[in-house]
Amino acid sequence: MEKLYDVLIIGAGPIGLACGIAAKRENMDYLILDKGCLVNSLYRYPVNMTFFSTAEKLEIGNVPFVSTNPKPKRAEALEYYRRAYTHFDLNVRLFEEVTSCTKVGGIFQIQSTKGSYRAKNVIVATGFYDIPMHLNIPGENLAKVSHYYNDPHYYAGQRVVVVGASNSSIDAALETYRKGAKVTLVIRGNEISPRVKYWVKPDIENRIAAGEIEVRYYSNLTKIEAQQVHISGPKGTEIIANDFVIALTGYRPNFELLRHFNIDIPETEPMIPSHDPTTMETNIKGMYLAGVVCGGLNTHLWFIENSRIHADLIIASIQAEARP
Repeated sequence: MEKLYDVLIIGAGPIGLACGIAAKRENMDYLILDKGCLVNSLYRYPVNMTFFSTAEKLEIGNVPFVSTNPKPKRAEALEYYRRAYTHFDLNVRLFEEVTSCTKVGGIFQIQSTKGSYRAKNVIVATGFYDIPMHLNIPGENLAKVSHYYNDPHYYAGQRVVVVGASNSSIDAALETYRKGAKVTLVIRGNEISPRVKYWVKPDIENRIAAGEIEVRYYSNLTKIEAQQVHISGPKGTEIIANDFVIALTGYRPNFELLRHFNIDIPETEPMIPSHDPTTMETNIKGMYLAGVVCGGLNTHLWFIENSRIHADLIIASIQAEARP
């Protein structure tokens, strides 16, 4: 029979690691599984990304995060979380995807792509960055279309359409423009998002005002073709020449996986999974949520800095339930 863990954690992002640290400090027998690399979502962030949060707000396990910048960069964060992982010698198995989790006789039976496990409690800390929100328009499946953005050099000298008005879209527009791309922003509303980083917002507004980056407000991308795109706006449909489309229209949690675990999720937006905010326990006793997955489609509600506390809430709940 498989070993029985006190808690099995699904997701090795910053909050999943924080849960592992909290469990280890209470001498619990725990295991962390992740379908990708360590802090996989952060690894997929743009190479030049700067966090909105300061370094101390990204800390876990009381391990100091020392940065040479006012706001840490992606590379620094990856190194920090790797050091936290090694510092606590966390029990993590990477590149192992959880495929099912059912409760039988009060014990969770977990199946992964590499094995099976048993646990008294389960923490789901799967984030939201793995599933893009698609435009659902013709041509979206073309190789020139990406829902992720990495390095601006790739787009040097190209005609690039960036869809969206959020931090990721604005960063992509500015960085590719500075590498020589001809950039057109397509935005559904009438302005750059007010949540764009305060030191970036004036930059994009100045580039737009100078005509260095074009923008189409109140507009939608309606069709993508090999060498052009169709944009629907206030004046009708416009067709412009195009080499690449970066559609950074947001991401969502893996609702299908959560429902497969029998976690209740409303059918209407914002589709916040059922959980008690004081303990983070879901409608299934012994199964908890941690991190940004708690916000459903409201992916702007939870960040590393304000969801670190979930680890302590969950471990305290598990301990309380274990007491006679």
